[in-house]
Amino acid sequence: MIPVRPEPEPENFELRVREPGFKFLREVPEPTGSQWKGREYWQRSLPNMRKAYRCICAYCAQWIPYGTGNHSVDHFLPKNEYPEIAYEWSNFRYVSSRFNARKGTNRILDPFQIKEGWFVLNFLSFLIRPESALPPDTKKAVLNTIRILRLNEDEDLVAERQSWFEDFRTGQISFSFLKKKRPFIAYELERQGFGAVMKGREAPE
Repeated sequence: MIPVRPEPEPENFELRVREPGFKFLREVPEPTGSQWKGREYWQRSLPNMRKAYRCICAYCAQWIPYGTGNHSVDHFLPKNEYPEIAYEWSNFRYVSSRFNARKGTNRILDPFQIKEGWFVLNFLSFLIRPESALPPDTKKAVLNTIRILRLNEDEDLVAERQSWFEDFRTGQISFSFLKKKRPFIAYELERQGFGAVMKGREAPE
């Protein structure tokens, strides 16, 4: 996970999402389960979110492919607990469906609020850990986020990080391409001081 800058809501959001959503909430103030069915107006914001956040999943910091990516809107604060912001752009996070399901209604760190360097990538094991100098409470929150999202337990995800790094290290992809598709890896290369040395070896994309 890397810091994500919140983007402004699109011009048509009020008309297409908030207004019909609030109309529903006036009729059903505390919807649960099947009552949301047919009222998922937040889905209308997906094309705008994809563009605003450049196809990058807010939770795993990876590019979500157009054809097979299966992107989704996550309600950072669960809609069943906070229905009043179920149709608010500020509560939406652009994420892959896989990480949306893993988070569920659990509390994790918000990519809109984390600071640089809280999540550290080890370039030997390709596992993620908290920055060692973090205060205990923050370190605990980072570990909890890693656990809930299975950022280290998912062996395929770890292998994927290594594969992308190796493709860059061996010159098969450029640093700019790595940054576009796997920004967490590129971000950590730069933050840890490797990027300046390596990104000069630009390869054809």
